[in-house]
Amino acid sequence: MRLIQFVGPDGSRAIGVVDGNAVREVRGVDSIRELALRAIAENRSIDDQVLQLGVGASHDYDQLLSDGKVLPPIDHPDAAHVMVAGTGLTHMGSASSRSKMHQKASTGDEASMTDTERMFKWGLDGGKPASGTAGVQPEWFYKGDGSAIVAPGAPLDVPDFSDDVGEEPEIVGLYVVGEDSNPYRVGYAIGNEVTDHVMEKKNYLYLAHSKLRQCAFGPELFVGQLPDNIEGTARILRDGKPIWEKPFPTGEANMSHSIENIEFHHFKYNQFLRAGDVHAIFLGTSVASFGDGVRVEVGDTFEIDIPLFGRPLVNGTRSSSTLVKPGAVKSL
Repeated sequence: MRLIQFVGPDGSRAIGVVDGNAVREVRGVDSIRELALRAIAENRSIDDQVLQLGVGASHDYDQLLSDGKVLPPIDHPDAAHVMVAGTGLTHMGSASSRSKMHQKASTGDEASMTDTERMFKWGLDGGKPASGTAGVQPEWFYKGDGSAIVAPGAPLDVPDFSDDVGEEPEIVGLYVVGEDSNPYRVGYAIGNEVTDHVMEKKNYLYLAHSKLRQCAFGPELFVGQLPDNIEGTARILRDGKPIWEKPFPTGEANMSHSIENIEFHHFKYNQFLRAGDVHAIFLGTSVASFGDGVRVEVGDTFEIDIPLFGRPLVNGTRSSSTLVKPGAVKSL
């Protein structure tokens, strides 16, 4: 099942089941978060909860997208109650980088490795433990709260202090914390975890800064179990024409960490278990145009397509000025 959140013709929010170009409105709820919390309370799956509520009016999906009415596939009435985070070094990467890392990792000589190579080796050795067992923790980073999420089709802001704006095409796990303080996976979506790669390359200790950029995911929520092997394609369009395009593999067959292990090492922190909160975890990527020497320009458009997840995620880019200038902080 695939679901979207959207704004209907009367201006009210709704959620719908995607069936080709038709979106069938789910009765009785206006958000996927509400749907998930009901499912938790009534001990049902998302699929069963939708079946129990039933569907009604049909909407034209193409029209909703062209009118900018499609929302991110999960949110919260208060953006501060959405945690957006991600993990790195979770995928095997491109053939060349994988070969280089494997070559060093196979020697077992950690003393000669960079920090990146060492962490990658730890994932290879212990990132996929038996179910119910904690493995090695992956790299983790914070991206922001719900205000950092841009709707499908909307432009991504490029701050005036940025050195770069680069796509990271990946899968996003979407979660709701129940009233019992347990995390529940609602589903998955296509994600673009935008990163300032030039800043990150200056020094890996700038990673935290480089990740504090807007991001996007959607337009659809995929409900169900993921196949082990998933194929997608990332593109950059300039003036409507592709300047870069590359397929990317994802899914656990192409990962050095299991999704269960990534989830555990996020939700093991008690401060992330506030009832009703929403979490979005970017699960890692295997390709980026920056690695191929592409320099994204403001005005370019990102397109990420994973057919399993329905429609592609498309976002443009635009310049943005920071609200705070040097010296703007005043003493009280």
